[in-house]
Amino acid sequence: MTVPFSKAHAYGNDFLLVPRGEIDEAKAPEIARAMCDRHMGIGADGLILFKETASGASMRLINADGSPSEVSGNGVRCLAAWLIRDLKVPAEATIEVEIETEAGVKRLTHLSAHGGKAVFRAAMGAPEGLHQIALDAGGEQVRAVVLRVGNPQCVVLGEVTQERLQRLGPALTSHPYFPEGTNVELATVEAPDRVRILIWERGVGPTLASGTGACASAVAAAAFGGAARAVDVVAPGGTQKVEWSDAGIFLTGWAETICEGRWLHA
Repeated sequence: MTVPFSKAHAYGNDFLLVPRGEIDEAKAPEIARAMCDRHMGIGADGLILFKETASGASMRLINADGSPSEVSGNGVRCLAAWLIRDLKVPAEATIEVEIETEAGVKRLTHLSAHGGKAVFRAAMGAPEGLHQIALDAGGEQVRAVVLRVGNPQCVVLGEVTQERLQRLGPALTSHPYFPEGTNVELATVEAPDRVRILIWERGVGPTLASGTGACASAVAAAAFGGAARAVDVVAPGGTQKVEWSDAGIFLTGWAETICEGRWLHA
């Protein structure tokens, strides 16, 4: 049996999109590990199993290591970009897409399309459980900002370096304080409207970008770091815009579908 797939990414955060029914979902974790492997597979940060609906699609996300994830801000945008890829609409057309995730329905508004990249503004919901806590990790005590943006997040404000990410990322993502694991971001406020981050994603490791990580970092920076509530969040893969208002968190950025093929080893 072969498995049809599409590959999409948002700022280098990449996903394999497979229609539900194409694989035995009981074997989905094993298949995700094989397909997402960077050397012996296709390579991706996660596998998205999806089913089209009248208003968009429903999805199940599995991380590269086979573990489940509730939602991905970049993943929902990748799926939305795939859904509208064949629509013959003007580049600046406004299109509404709903993606059903395990963290609820995410509503995306298509704003524009240029060079194959579709720009969406996604309503990601309100942050939950926002608080600070002192944790011992990676040989230091950190003042972490903990919250949920559909999935668990741990943001450490302050120094943002690769060396610190390599120490703190693995230690915090599996810290006993987070029984289900957590996504980790190092974040620094460079200006009231700009936050720079590095990401250690639960079940993946370092990633070039993260939609929910950008949202969590923006909220943490606004709540505890002096940032404004509308900021550009700069990650290694590029810059996304995050707005935090009484209506919730809104994430704006692009995604593109880059290839289609068939997995031969299912």
